[in-house]
Amino acid sequence: MATDAKKRKPKVIRSEEGKRSRHDEQEGRYYSEESEVDLRDPKKDYQLYKDTCDDLQRLMAEIQDLKSKGGKEVSAEIEERRIQSCVHFMTLKKLNRLAHIRLKKARDQTHESKQKVDAYHLQLQNLLYEVMHLQKEITKCLEFKSKHEEIDLVNVEEFYREAPSEISKPEITSSDPHQQTLCRLDWELEQRKRLAEKYKESLASKEKILKEIEVKKEYLNSLQPQLQSIMQASLPVQEYLSMPFDCMHKQYETARHLPAPLYVLFVQAGAYSQACDKKLLVSIEGSVEEAKALFKPPEDSQDDESDSDAEEEQTKRRRPTLGVQLDDKRKEMLKRHPLCVSLIVKCKDNSSLNLTFYFLMNLNIITVKAKVVPGSELASSINAGELINTDTVLSGLYPGDDGKKTPNPANQYQFDKVGILDLSDYISELGHPYLWVQTMGGLHFPTDQPQPSIVADNTLSASHMEKTIKLLRSRLLSRLSLYKQFASLEHGIIPVSGECQNLFPAKVISRLTRWNMITYEDYVVLPYTKDVVESGLAQETHLYYSLMIERGTAKLHGAVVLNPGYCLIPPLFSLCLNWKGERSSRNDENIRVMESEINVYYKELSGPSPGFQLLTNQLQRLCMLLDVYLETECHDNSVEGPHEFPPEKICLRLVRGPSRMKPFKYNHPQGFFSHR
Repeated sequence: MATDAKKRKPKVIRSEEGKRSRHDEQEGRYYSEESEVDLRDPKKDYQLYKDTCDDLQRLMAEIQDLKSKGGKEVSAEIEERRIQSCVHFMTLKKLNRLAHIRLKKARDQTHESKQKVDAYHLQLQNLLYEVMHLQKEITKCLEFKSKHEEIDLVNVEEFYREAPSEISKPEITSSDPHQQTLCRLDWELEQRKRLAEKYKESLASKEKILKEIEVKKEYLNSLQPQLQSIMQASLPVQEYLSMPFDCMHKQYETARHLPAPLYVLFVQAGAYSQACDKKLLVSIEGSVEEAKALFKPPEDSQDDESDSDAEEEQTKRRRPTLGVQLDDKRKEMLKRHPLCVSLIVKCKDNSSLNLTFYFLMNLNIITVKAKVVPGSELASSINAGELINTDTVLSGLYPGDDGKKTPNPANQYQFDKVGILDLSDYISELGHPYLWVQTMGGLHFPTDQPQPSIVADNTLSASHMEKTIKLLRSRLLSRLSLYKQFASLEHGIIPVSGECQNLFPAKVISRLTRWNMITYEDYVVLPYTKDVVESGLAQETHLYYSLMIERGTAKLHGAVVLNPGYCLIPPLFSLCLNWKGERSSRNDENIRVMESEINVYYKELSGPSPGFQLLTNQLQRLCMLLDVYLETECHDNSVEGPHEFPPEKICLRLVRGPSRMKPFKYNHPQGFFSHR
């Protein structure tokens, strides 16, 4: 009963006033705890929290021990410890409330600090922006350029010397640069106003002059049809007087588009034709439009962007190989100028030598192609075709100039880049680059080293023009004369002109039975031409022929070297006699003398100038010498019957000297043979 009484708590009846007063007391306590937080030390509260937890843990352990023992007397102690534990729980709750209040205050303080920092940061950004703006304005001010700086003002000395005092104001501007600049600008404005007035006056004068020019142009345009009709009416007169002014004017207009070397050639050849050689015709051939296009700048294509895709697809579809690229580079390297100069060298018999001169723009050299046009129809000849061959007719016009190599040393470096081994492979298409052709165009190439630029020289062309034209005409006449002679020689007929009949006796029995052309290789292998080859008198550029003269059983074989410079350089004969064995200059002294009569004493056989009959006269003398050789040979008396070669020539002495030399010299008009 006692325990029940203790457990039962007395019932307390609270009125409304009591409840309201308790609520106010709690509010005062809550607000007093917020103020208490500022007065309490957090470290001491933390130590109190630890001590309270330790006590609470101890009390719980004691309660556990008491409950394990059991008994009535233990319940009071357990109750007491429960009360103490409740007190400790109340302490922990209070400490928890204080910790939450501290946390809230710390958060509030942190938020206030963050707001202050944000405000300061915003102020800093504003200040930085203002600084940047001011710096930009300062930079603009420093970089500002006034319009007067672009004006080229007169210098200060000239300004004070020429400007009037009311503008220059020397008493003010001499010490103030700003005022000085303003005054100089005023003076510049004044000068420009004066110049503007002069400009207006000049424009008015220009308009007046233009009107006068227009009036004169109309007058001149009205004269143009009349002048054309006069020129058209004068064409027969120009042709009759051989003064084609209209044609010459057109040629000179075309000549403006020639490259420099061809222009020099055209001018010098035309001048020589007018002054010295009326039978030399000079003209310009080719496309003038293509020549003009070479000097026009490439126009900007408006369709480049639109066509770029198509070009890319085309290049992807077909890429040129290395061989095709080299071929294109070679073609570009060997490209000729669209215009060319044509020279026609005419002779008295109406035969002509047509020369066409081309200019290779990248190689900077001139080439020539030749064509022989006979005055009358030539008889067909098997061996004479090489004489008027376009590739060899001009070879050796000057000694050593065969036209197979480029005269410009720089071309070899250009050839190495595009894989051209030798220009001779392209000569048939391009023409021959003879040295005399370069000289006629005023080009001179030093042989020691390549030159970066070559200039056409009019003086060089003029100094060689006359000699070259004479050589060309002489070459044409000599080749046509040889062509006609070869046509007869192929039929065994040696044509001897009437002027040369006195060089031979009336009766020559030996006859030419064979005359044909051979190659250089065939000539070299002949045993009786060894001396000529070793002495260097036989070159690959020469022409070679073989002959055979017969009389009875005797056959005289011969090999002839015909120099391209015939007849200035005589033909060279090598002989071999097949009669009673093989006889040549190596084993028979008389054969050597026969060769001397033909090769050494050729001037006696030149005949009338220019000596085109030299070859046929040499052949006729050779027949005569064979007659003398055979008729003066000793006869074997043991053989009965007539002599094979009865003596028909009158000889003062049959032989002379220990070498038994025969009398090969013919004396006219006595008609006998003697020794030299």
